[in-house]
Amino acid sequence: MNHYLGILTTIAFALIVSITGCSSTDTANPITSGTDEESTVQLTLDDEYNKIRNGAHLIMSYDAATNSFIGTVENTTSATLTQVRVEVHLSNGVELGPTTPVDLAPGEKTDVSLTATSTNFGMWTAHPEVGPSSGSGGEGGGEHGQGGGHN
Repeated sequence: MNHYLGILTTIAFALIVSITGCSSTDTANPITSGTDEESTVQLTLDDEYNKIRNGAHLIMSYDAATNSFIGTVENTTSATLTQVRVEVHLSNGVELGPTTPVDLAPGEKTDVSLTATSTNFGMWTAHPEVGPSSGSGGEGGGEHGQGGGHN
């Protein structure tokens, strides 16, 4: 009996470790929270970016007619998000943005738009940034390429 109890305990422990390790990400849900500087998932020109990062919910897509990335960023928290801005990274290495930083009150939403200066890209990714620019390439820092603004 003690032998079976030991085996069951070992199996239960292995399952708990496996479940805990797998529960931190949900790849099926396009709305996720994250703190990484840039998303590693490249989107096609027909895809929509739809994620929450540091309380900022960014929904953005590519508009071929204007060669622009347009969308909205919304504060999903109960506190004001300061200096919210958006960047788009193109597959050709060009970085668009960041947009002009804005403070967003709880629940507040603003339009964002970044225009590409070329059309030689087929993939892209985006991300919102929150807080002061560090100037060190971290959250909101570093040198940025093509500028843009919010509407």
